[in-house]
Amino acid sequence: MQNRKKEIALKRLRFFYQEVIWAFILIFMFLLIPIFTVPLIVNEGSPLYGILFYSARALFVMVGIPLIFPLSNIIFQTQKQNVIINEDISPTFGHIRLYKMTKKNVKYQILYGILIFFLVFLPFDFFSYLLIPRWIGYQSLSLTSSTTNSYLVSDSYFIFLISAIIIQFSVAIAEESISRGLLTKRGSEHFFNISAVIISALYFGLGHFAYILDPISRAYPISYPFMFFFQSFIVGIILSLFVLRRKWLFPLIIAHALNNLISAHVVWSFWQGISFTLVAIYLYYPLLITGLCLLVWFFPLIKESLSTGFNMLSGYFKTDQTIEKTKGDIIFRVFIDIIMGLLLFIIGFIVAV
Repeated sequence: MQNRKKEIALKRLRFFYQEVIWAFILIFMFLLIPIFTVPLIVNEGSPLYGILFYSARALFVMVGIPLIFPLSNIIFQTQKQNVIINEDISPTFGHIRLYKMTKKNVKYQILYGILIFFLVFLPFDFFSYLLIPRWIGYQSLSLTSSTTNSYLVSDSYFIFLISAIIIQFSVAIAEESISRGLLTKRGSEHFFNISAVIISALYFGLGHFAYILDPISRAYPISYPFMFFFQSFIVGIILSLFVLRRKWLFPLIIAHALNNLISAHVVWSFWQGISFTLVAIYLYYPLLITGLCLLVWFFPLIKESLSTGFNMLSGYFKTDQTIEKTKGDIIFRVFIDIIMGLLLFIIGFIVAV
């Protein structure tokens, strides 16, 4: 029994110290480049500052993650001696293939991206803004405390829009590459795939819970960061299940970026003195109606996806036949997954990934 629990823990720890922590460190080292060079190119108050910083961040994340797998092979070659070189290199190409769009699947990737945006992201954000008092003010103050987000308070809508499009797609690329590409997809190749989903979702949720460390949070109810966590955790589970099933990242990047772009409009409107009522009438209500139409139009596809997702997720509390024998093993695995999610968040937070 102890050997089973030890193996459950070791599988996750190996993934952490052989690949994830090195990926985080490598990305952090890459990110030092824009941190030091972008201020030399443009002033921190310039709209170009955020554009260059986030674009470079997305590029270095996309480059850094595939590089970590051959680097890990070199560092841990003794521990990986039973893995032939072709199999050990394949994770690099496996990760790169997540970004691949072909003539046959491009329309489906775009379709799934649109559906995920309209049916997952959009309702979550809209009802948060509508039902939670001062939620917009809390989010607006938190986001604009960084100089990289100065575009959110720009008086020019054109500057705001161009900046928001580039920055939010860059943010989506970086976050999806780490959370779903590395933690979910690659994690599922190391251990129980639904554990990878939960660990990734915890990492994603805790990343948003980190708003509690912002001094601005002291002026708002303590429940607000927890609501950020809950919303992000649920969305993280849905996105992770999708990437496991379809092996595509671009639909998630599209949905994530569109949602951030709409949220950026809410924040920009807040600083321009435009009420959320007007934003809802001219922006959210038409989008929500469109979402309802898509729900009716693609209901069979959505129903099938939901059924598959629930079946996959329900398996989390069932025995992993490859290693688990008792309920105690399952409880231990859940406990270790929670610890891993927390550990990944702490390391990611320290190196500012």
